[in-house]
This record gives sequence, structure tokens and C-alpha cells, in this order.
Amino acid sequence: MPAILNPPPPSITVDKTFIEGSPAIPVYIFATVFASFCVITGLIWDICWHLSIGRDGLLSPPHLVIYLGAVVAGLFSGYEILRKTFWGKQEEKARSVKIWGFFYSSLGSLFCVWGALAMLTSAPFDDWWHNTYGLDVTILSPPHTVLILGIIGIQFGAMISVVSIKNHFRLAKKSVVPPKKNLDSLLFWLFALSAGFLLTIWYTLLSEELGRMSAHRSSFYVYGGAAFPILLMATGKAAAQKWTITAVAGVYTVLMLATLWIIPLFPAEPKLGPILNHISHYQGFQFPLLLIIPAIAIDLLRHRFGYLNDWQLTPILGGAFLLIFLAVQWYFGGFLMESPYARNWFFGSHYWYFGNSPDWQYRFKFGPWMIESTPELVKGLGIALLATLISTRVGLAWGNWMHKIQR
Repeated sequence: MPAILNPPPPSITVDKTFIEGSPAIPVYIFATVFASFCVITGLIWDICWHLSIGRDGLLSPPHLVIYLGAVVAGLFSGYEILRKTFWGKQEEKARSVKIWGFFYSSLGSLFCVWGALAMLTSAPFDDWWHNTYGLDVTILSPPHTVLILGIIGIQFGAMISVVSIKNHFRLAKKSVVPPKKNLDSLLFWLFALSAGFLLTIWYTLLSEELGRMSAHRSSFYVYGGAAFPILLMATGKAAAQKWTITAVAGVYTVLMLATLWIIPLFPAEPKLGPILNHISHYQGFQFPLLLIIPAIAIDLLRHRFGYLNDWQLTPILGGAFLLIFLAVQWYFGGFLMESPYARNWFFGSHYWYFGNSPDWQYRFKFGPWMIESTPELVKGLGIALLATLISTRVGLAWGNWMHKIQR
């Protein structure tokens, strides 16, 4: 029986730009993917700034990179909305979403503009918050929450923008004059990049719960099972290529490694007391989770069992994700936490916040509260399995929706 990895294409008129002459990807697509890259790299840099220097100003370098992403996404997507509204052809308007009864926009542009506005609004809010309450003690402070929602808006908008063009391309390949083949590969990597950047912010949001100190607690796998399958399964459904999920997890891995290896090369000194850990260079963020391993397994399984429906795929893909994620991350988390071979520039386990004592007895070993008894662990893993199955099923449904997007 032939494998069917995606639902059948919808019966919607194909974009004429893909069947007339030489098709091209709109410039705003590249701009939104670039903006998505800026906001996530700026955010990771900002986290490292807080770990290494402390208080940052409104116009600190990491903030400027984040604002650059917001401005680029907002300007290019805003221009695209205005172009479609005032100068767009009737066919373009028919494929667009109408806003306030007047403006015409693609779904991706709409999310990008909203995200840019939220991010730029959060900037003065964050500055006021620091001046009033001091340094953040958590990633999800109120201004950071607004910022994160804006970032997700831009990154989701970038992904949806690429998906829309990719779906038009998929249908155009069946036309009398098919588009250039090299566009298929370019669109695939633009999609992998945009989805990989979104996966990275997904991880960043939960990084406080997914650090190496929690690797031997069931909560680590509850959060991981609830958060990651929903996006990984959705990307696998949205794109037809066999290795989509692997590519998305690979982008996340490369970006996390690049920031871990590059940012600590630059000098930095704490500027906020108390300073218990004296440092001279940036402290790195975290070594990426080994999501690339379950991603490879999921791609193989969904290709092997692609003829099954989503309800039948859910226990296969979800169960495989949790089992492999648990197997690799449990031992790798222990390695990062306790092994002296992990305390180097490659793995980055030696990086430490300047406000923490470098001589803390549990810096490089699991404390009693970091581990669970066997009954607690088994119960927690059962919850993790349930969360993973729900996340997997929702992700498959989300992917089916994205696979049909034409607007």
C-alpha cells in the first residue's frame, strides 16, 4: 500500500505566479525568515548578557538585534499588506485575508505585523519594569511575556508565510508549465529555518524547567513531551519531504551550538552586585537537547507507517518520541551535570551565573531534590506519556491545517 504522508491537496486555484514564466519567492518571505533569526539570536544573547553582566539598558546590543528583527518583519510585512490592498491584483486579494473590511493580508504577514507591534511595545515596558523592580529573576516576567508573544508571532508568521508559498508551489508542480525545481529545495530550507527558529524559542521559554539539573526528574519529560511533539509533528505534516522534522531539529541544534560557542568568545564583566562568581567573558546559555535523535526516528516511522490515519500514528510517533527522548536525555543530562569532560567550551557545563557561588556543593552533582523515588518517577513518566500523546495528536491536526494554507 503506498505511503501517504500528508492529506490530499485542497481544490483551490493555484497562484498564477508559479505557472507564468519564471516564478520567484517574494522578498518579504526572506525578510520575515531573517527577522525570525534576528529575534531568537538577540534573545539568546540577552539571556547570556543577564548571566554575565546583569542589568541591560533599553538600547543594549542584544536588544538592538531583537528590535532589528521586529522592524524588518513589521516593515516588510506591512508593506506587503499595503501593496496587496492598494496595488494588488484581484486574484491576490481573493487569496488574502480581509482585515477591518478594508486591508488585504496573508496570514503570515498579519502575524508578523502583530508580533512586531507587541515586541516594540514591550521595549519601554521592560525598561520601566527594570527601573522599578530591578533585575529579572525569571525569564517570563510580564514585559518579557509580551516580548515572547511578539517573537512567537513573528516566527509563526514567518513559518506560515513560507508554508503558504510552498503549498502554492506544490500545486503548481502539477500544472502544464511547472515551476523551477530548485525553488522546491529553497522553500524547504526556508521552512526548516523558520520552524527551527520557532522550536528554539519554544525551548527557551521552558529552559528553566529543562536544564541539566532537572534531567533526572519526571517533570523534565513532562515538559518536553508536552512542548516539542506538537511543533515537530506539525512541521512533519505541513511539508511533504521525508526529513522535515530532522531538518527542523537540526536548525535548532545548530543555532544553539553556534550561540553557545561564539558568544563566550567575547569579554564581559558583571556590573551588578553581589558578584560571587568573578568572570571575564560571557557565560554561555545551554547545550541543546538531543532532539535531533528522536526527530530522525520520527521521520523514519512516519514514512514507514504513513498509510495509517492520525489516530493510529499518535501512539507510534508519540511513544517513540518519549521513549527515545528519555533514553538519550537521561544519560546525557547526567553527563552534562556530573562529568568533568562536560566542563569545557564544547558542552558548556562550566558556565555559571555571576551571582551564584562557584563553590556550591551541588554545582556539578545532583542534589537530593533533583532526583525522585522510583514510584514518583514512574507516576511522573506516566503523566509525561499522556502529555506526549496529546501533544502529538494536536500537532498532527495542526500540521494538516498548515498543509492546506493558501492565504
